[in-house]
Amino acid sequence: MRIGIAGLLHESHSFAPFPADLPAFEKPGGFPPLSRGPAMLEAIAGTRVPAAGAREAAEAAGHEVVPLAWGFAMPSAPVTAHAFDTITGWILADAQAAMPLDGLYLDLHGAMMAEHAADGEGELLGRLRARLGADLPIAASLDLHANVTRAMVELADVLTAYRTYPHVDMKEAGERAMRLLLDRIAHGRPWARRHMPIDFLVPLSAQCTLTSPMRELYEAIPLLSEQTGAADLSLCLGFPYCDFEGCGPAVTSYAASEEAAEAAAARLHATFVGRRAEMVQRLWSPEEAVHHAKAHASLAGPPIVLADTQDNPGGGGHGDTTGLLRALVEGRAEGAVIGVINDAEAAAAAHASGEGTTITLALGGRSDNAPFEGSFTVQRLGDGRFTCTGPMTRGNRADLGPCALIETAGVHVLVASRKMQAYDQAMFRHLGVEPATVPIVALKSSVHFRADFQPIAKEILVVVAPGPVVADPAALPFRNLRPGLALTP
Repeated sequence: MRIGIAGLLHESHSFAPFPADLPAFEKPGGFPPLSRGPAMLEAIAGTRVPAAGAREAAEAAGHEVVPLAWGFAMPSAPVTAHAFDTITGWILADAQAAMPLDGLYLDLHGAMMAEHAADGEGELLGRLRARLGADLPIAASLDLHANVTRAMVELADVLTAYRTYPHVDMKEAGERAMRLLLDRIAHGRPWARRHMPIDFLVPLSAQCTLTSPMRELYEAIPLLSEQTGAADLSLCLGFPYCDFEGCGPAVTSYAASEEAAEAAAARLHATFVGRRAEMVQRLWSPEEAVHHAKAHASLAGPPIVLADTQDNPGGGGHGDTTGLLRALVEGRAEGAVIGVINDAEAAAAAHASGEGTTITLALGGRSDNAPFEGSFTVQRLGDGRFTCTGPMTRGNRADLGPCALIETAGVHVLVASRKMQAYDQAMFRHLGVEPATVPIVALKSSVHFRADFQPIAKEILVVVAPGPVVADPAALPFRNLRPGLALTP
């Protein structure tokens, strides 16, 4: 059989400062670049993106893979109309040119908004159906943070989501989606399906599947699927920064009968709602976190990790706020390392000055007009190119542009020319820092850092320094959420 593969992934934050334009897809930090046709297969080869898993599953089953187009951009404000229409246009044109196809696999996020389409994935699926017809089997893998809409469920034959956060099973989700697509083709007709929204938002930091209650909820999904006879059962926790009516968690199920689909979804929905009161997490102010870390840190590691959750580039932050940096400096947290500060001008200034020199910078703060002004020593320079080694993105080739390790008042700062969430130790090692051997590591991340940094951490503190990825969604000025959706668990 001939199976088309395409992808368009973006996690959109309605209140973030900058949109995702076409260059954001062309140079997306630690993920493969925008690509089309055979170049797509080269770009995803050796990575852990879902499309890589889908491709391997199709080829292992003896089928021909037809590459269309694939693009990923770091989370930000919604995708520009130009970028969305350009990439969607490639997928549509190439899919139509490749027909007849026996099936189509899509690597999607599920929380993409565009300037002209609040439900980005629903819009893409609608355009595909209009161009390719209602009968073509379509399967998609989704991020665990997807806002699954009724349109998405109606337009795709099956949607299956990651089951881990940090997302260490992205490739496996792609493999599962491809197997489900092949099963759907063999089945000869669509499965019964059930879409069951959940009526409250879950804060991002409370969605981690390494801690309760999410750990137990996701561990239960395979057994619930087996007990109810579901072909697939997924729980998406939603991305609580999307200001549109489809925002929020949801359960989806697929089965041979309506009764089985209903039973699977209802049981998972009830189990999830029953743990609602547990969906909270301890949060620290920057000053509290620095004071605690200094009192309990070991000079040569293992580190106490401070998660700068509200400026998480993986949630729509620009990676350039300096509230936690300021607390580290004012708290005299000597030996601490913070990264990654996204500031191309500062990185360029460090490269122009050279290693061993001292420069004066207004560092970061482009997104909130609150830079950190001071004198810095340039300790190490790098080109920002490295291969990720951690469990989430192992094999991904990163390109952050010119980078620098600079120091002020004993606090070390990793500066890059492009933003990337701090979920991989390789980003520090490429500038000569071994994270396991420093007393305090401050990371621009909410949860993904745990995949690679939790094993080396003495302790982890989630810090609420100023930034757009607010820890409490109830603080956001929503205008378009559906009636009855609670902003807190």
